[in-house]
Amino acid sequence: MAEPRVLVLDDDPPPDLRRLAGRARVLRTDESGLAAALPEADVLLVWNFLSDAVKRAWPGDGPRPSWVHTASAGVDRLLPELAGSDTVITNARGVFDQPIAEYVTGWVLAMAKDFAGSWELQRSHRWQHRETMRVGGTRAVVVGSGPIGRAIGRTLLALGVSVELVGRTAREGDAEFGHVNGFEALDGLLPEADWVVCAAPLTPATDGLFDAKAFARMKDGAAFVNIGRGAHVVTADLVDALGTGRLRGAAVDVLREEPLGPESPLWDVPGLWISPHMSGDTLGWRRDLAEQFCDNFDHWAAGRPLLNIVDKRLGYVPAH
Repeated sequence: MAEPRVLVLDDDPPPDLRRLAGRARVLRTDESGLAAALPEADVLLVWNFLSDAVKRAWPGDGPRPSWVHTASAGVDRLLPELAGSDTVITNARGVFDQPIAEYVTGWVLAMAKDFAGSWELQRSHRWQHRETMRVGGTRAVVVGSGPIGRAIGRTLLALGVSVELVGRTAREGDAEFGHVNGFEALDGLLPEADWVVCAAPLTPATDGLFDAKAFARMKDGAAFVNIGRGAHVVTADLVDALGTGRLRGAAVDVLREEPLGPESPLWDVPGLWISPHMSGDTLGWRRDLAEQFCDNFDHWAAGRPLLNIVDKRLGYVPAH
């Protein structure tokens, strides 16, 4: 039997796939060569997970891989183009959960304790005593009840924050949070939240979820953190909410347009903290992603069920 062909949509640096030596023929392509290379592939590894090249090349001419794995938690750059195909999609569910939870918790602490203010005062050589916010006893709404949202909620609970988790459907009897709220409950939860965190998958239902109406429902002095996708937020409405003082601050790791150009006015919006899509990228993250793919390849090669199979109708891996 011929070696299966694994096509890698590469990024720099490329993945370490030495575990596949002698078991698969690893081919590499950039965005410009993807469409021509796809008919030769049994498996596609989307290592460059910020690329839209797969959507542009699908369905295209000739056969397509039976399995596509993306080295990201989100699969919005693959859908809806692959939704109608027989190709199985898997994702990097599990790799980024705790790192992103730490990132969110770091911003909650930074905004509550005014670390930015302390840094600015230090730069000005000013000793100015202030009072800051106690985090324990505050309330958070985490939108997204998958592994990342749950890790965020779990870490905030450890700080004494009361957490309401919001998912696609309501569920009772949750072992960690007691219950999970459905999306229909979000409007009623926002006015009570000190911290609102977006960790939802990007689907048609969540595109533009945080708009002027949502920000208007938040309590004065609430803070917002987005580690989902930039398209979850109507950016102009977020800027308005910060400008009016309704929000005390916002930290965003994702934006509708990435990378953010140096000329963008968003860099200078008071109370807006921007990071370049790095919330889950801790030391060794590429190694972990490559190992996860190789583990899943073991399943595929042995004919066992793949891990992290995405429901292409929902746009994420459903909870079981």
